[in-house]
Amino acid sequence: MTDLSINLNRVALLRNSRPGSLPSIAHAARICIDAGANGITVHPRPDERHIRAGDVDVLSELITAHNAGSMNQVEFNIEGYPSPEFLERVIKIQPHQCTLVPDLPDQATSDHGWDVNASEAVLRASVTKLVDAGVRVSLFVDPDIDVIDAAKDIGADRIELYTEPYAEAFHGEGFASSLALYTRCAAHATAAGIGVNAGHDLNLANLPAFSKIPGLLECSIGHAVACDSIFVGLKEAVTLYRRAIAGESVAHDWYPSTTRA
Repeated sequence: MTDLSINLNRVALLRNSRPGSLPSIAHAARICIDAGANGITVHPRPDERHIRAGDVDVLSELITAHNAGSMNQVEFNIEGYPSPEFLERVIKIQPHQCTLVPDLPDQATSDHGWDVNASEAVLRASVTKLVDAGVRVSLFVDPDIDVIDAAKDIGADRIELYTEPYAEAFHGEGFASSLALYTRCAAHATAAGIGVNAGHDLNLANLPAFSKIPGLLECSIGHAVACDSIFVGLKEAVTLYRRAIAGESVAHDWYPSTTRA
């Protein structure tokens, strides 16, 4: 079954909207883990507009403590652009996975995958550093077989398929062809020996169909979980996503009527 990793950036963004420490990032992580999340994802940016350096430390300690006393192991995934400072931080924290993304510092959110060939030098060096330090590396990429081959060539352990194009196609006539494209890319990656993750704009409506792609190891979801939590609470939202990632169609009457059932 595909793992569900919950991205807590939106929780941190809400906390940072005014002075204080509410909502608690640590408490949110505990709720997600208790509700069955397989992982926790964070994407610390240089301006700390959501996740802060201190949050990364707290979550690392929380997950380590949980894993020491539980058979239900939870993974910690840190996303970010491979600046020297970011790589140093990740190697110090030692998460289970590091997902390298091509975001500029002022980007609101990820909106494209790596051009691996154009960034080969920095990516190859970064992947080597992380792998040598014992951290599994995933590259955020568009659904393009040539890019997947390039990611494999530089030594990445996994790719994370950028799924906003799929989410956009879900509402229209291009849905079947988009799903077929992602399925081909996942099959190609799996055959090449590189693991397949996915993320961006996946939600309760479009996740069940996507989760049926063979070889899909993990989906990272943050914004949609935070939005759905407004209506049903965080614990119930994670529970619903666990059902959706298992391929179950989940009732969600708070979604726009243009969204597929």
